[in-house]
Amino acid sequence: MPTASVPSPAAPSRPAPSRVRRTVFVDGVRTPFGRARADGLYTGTRADDLAVKAVRELLRRHPQLPPDRIDEVAIAATTQQGDQGLTLGRTVGVLAGLPRSVPGYAVDRMCAGAMTAVTNLAAQIGVGAADVALAGGVEHMGRHPMGLDADPNPRFLSERLVAPDALNMGVTAENLHDRFPHLTRERADAYGAASQRKYAAALAAGRIEPDLVPVATRDPERGWGLATADEPPRPGTTVEGIGALPTPFRAGGRVTAGTSAPLTDGAAACLLAAEDTASALGLPVRMRLVAFAYAGVEPEIMGVGPVPATRRALERASLTIDDIGLFEINEAFAVQVIAFLDAFGIPDDDPRVNPYGGAIAVGHPLASSGVRLMTQLARQFAEHPEVRYGLTTMCVGLGQGGTVIWENPHHADYVPSSDEEVAP
Repeated sequence: MPTASVPSPAAPSRPAPSRVRRTVFVDGVRTPFGRARADGLYTGTRADDLAVKAVRELLRRHPQLPPDRIDEVAIAATTQQGDQGLTLGRTVGVLAGLPRSVPGYAVDRMCAGAMTAVTNLAAQIGVGAADVALAGGVEHMGRHPMGLDADPNPRFLSERLVAPDALNMGVTAENLHDRFPHLTRERADAYGAASQRKYAAALAAGRIEPDLVPVATRDPERGWGLATADEPPRPGTTVEGIGALPTPFRAGGRVTAGTSAPLTDGAAACLLAAEDTASALGLPVRMRLVAFAYAGVEPEIMGVGPVPATRRALERASLTIDDIGLFEINEAFAVQVIAFLDAFGIPDDDPRVNPYGGAIAVGHPLASSGVRLMTQLARQFAEHPEVRYGLTTMCVGLGQGGTVIWENPHHADYVPSSDEEVAP
């Protein structure tokens, strides 16, 4: 009986590198963020279409990139169901018009989904498995509330593997206040008001809009519209106003809507490349990835996750916290940010921290936020050539943290490398 013949694999176009290649951040964009509620911006918009819009915008901004040079697409979502399911990286790539030859996959590390998509693809680039890749994330929390239809294993509680309140993110923020009494409500309230103030200033200065891609929207009652601006920010927020808000996660607690990221819909995407490939294709280099790390902590105080993750990333990069000139810290809760700042001896109002404000103001569409942080850091690098290193960091549900350290190509000491050089 004849057997089917299997074609021999094509010869590689170039030898695999023997050393780690350097990954660069070419560009990042995001949709305007909307409030996750029945009358929000995206109530009638599909989640996957939000991700497609971000990917298409990257392709539009970089026509010098042949789409068939993209080697991989990784798109994250926390609640992978409905229009956020079906292997998002592949489906978004097809819907965005990429060649069928471009593969893709989905990622889930809860809030650090897009961050993990970036670091996974950077690892692929580093070992020569990809030259150019697309990473991103989407979360339509209006359609897919966090944890919807999740079925946590009863062993978590029956075997006391985690505390009962570890699965409620707001309660974990209250636990941080309990565990570290010096992280007072007054400090958190001041930080929440400052986030709104900094975002409003950045918006007025024209620093937010360049990274936004307008999205056509359709609402069954309001008809067609165009989303061009973020919906969650509350300009004019004051410390006194936050202080008067209720504490929904605990009676007499300290965490309020004014010190928490609102439930949000939105998507973000970025383009990554090997540094030599970016040069050959004429793609800009906005940042270089230096090191990254993830770490686990007690789930009931998940907000401290960025601390060990940052220490690990700094060690891998042979840097100290004093080498970092800009910080983009995801503001899931104000107490989580000030816990990070205290751990490294950084003042609450340090101008290096979230210069454009953060998730308390703009929103936190879970799996997409990691790329928002990166896109904002890239823009700040261009404004501050005197800063050589910056980092993006975030806490992650169930007790994790993730940190990525980046180098500024505008700094005087930045030296582009060839494939053969080793990234520090």
